[in-house]
Amino acid sequence: MRIGNWEWPHQIGMAPMAGVSDLPFRQLCKSLGAAYTVSEMVTSIPALRNTRKSRWRADHRGEAEPIAVQIVGTEPELLAEAARYNQGIGAQIIDINMGCPAKKVCKKMAGSALLADPVLVEKILLAVVAAVDIPVTLKIRTGLNPDHNNAVEIAQLAESSGIAAITVHGRSRSQKYTGDAEYESIRLVKQTVAIPVLANGDITTPEKAEQVLDYTQADGLLIGRGAHGNPWIFREMSHYLATGKHLDPPDINEFTRVMLVHIRSLHAFYGAINGVRIARKHIGWYLNGYAGVKSAFPDKLLSTQLQQLLRIDGAEEQIEKLQSCLQKAA
Repeated sequence: MRIGNWEWPHQIGMAPMAGVSDLPFRQLCKSLGAAYTVSEMVTSIPALRNTRKSRWRADHRGEAEPIAVQIVGTEPELLAEAARYNQGIGAQIIDINMGCPAKKVCKKMAGSALLADPVLVEKILLAVVAAVDIPVTLKIRTGLNPDHNNAVEIAQLAESSGIAAITVHGRSRSQKYTGDAEYESIRLVKQTVAIPVLANGDITTPEKAEQVLDYTQADGLLIGRGAHGNPWIFREMSHYLATGKHLDPPDINEFTRVMLVHIRSLHAFYGAINGVRIARKHIGWYLNGYAGVKSAFPDKLLSTQLQQLLRIDGAEEQIEKLQSCLQKAA
């Protein structure tokens, strides 16, 4: 699996996720086996580049290569300029967002809303590819709704425009994250184009990873929500695909160590106040998803522990409460 000159060590990478795939999480996932990660989407509007959120999203200090940055917008010229700007500050791959189904993005005719206008899609792709001398990739959904599936058409435009790889989430814009992802559209895209095709959507276990790769013949997978609270998923999937055997899940000691490293890195990256707030969703994902914690606490008691953790405002207090909770599970 290769994007431009960047060769993946295996087929499992992390999808871009707004509010999740920040620098601390990208670094953590790469350390635990992700072959590739993509940043949160960054705006193409120059006036918004110096906001606090934009500066966080454009921070790549200490990040392992390749550095892939996702840009979002609706105007070809602004997206081209955003690609040049991000290459200038360290991006080694540019990803164009045509997959986000969020209302605040789509109402500006950005994200997956662009799939309604293939002419504009082509203009954007050509402009961005021409603007930089690094690989440009594209992330899409299957179409506007299940009855308007134009994934193959968009993939063909991408290939002819010089896009280096395309990721397809197996849902339409209207489906958002409801129902089940479908993989027939991804299989058809793979049959149609010669550029690398990455599958995305509802891939949460090693067995599902194998099934999706076998069915779609995709070149790789990008894991999104399956990595919430489970950054070990990348090494588990890659090991299973390579050997047909399961890795043992992390024991409580490794789970505790990795979780605390992640939470502390959020505090350091965002500052104590914002770091504590951002850490809360990750804490919920970790504790609700790890069998060793869930088995140690009855559901009602675990819910109580989480409620207490979500009320904490201090960084050190958040760490201390987490350590106390995890010691009880050990």
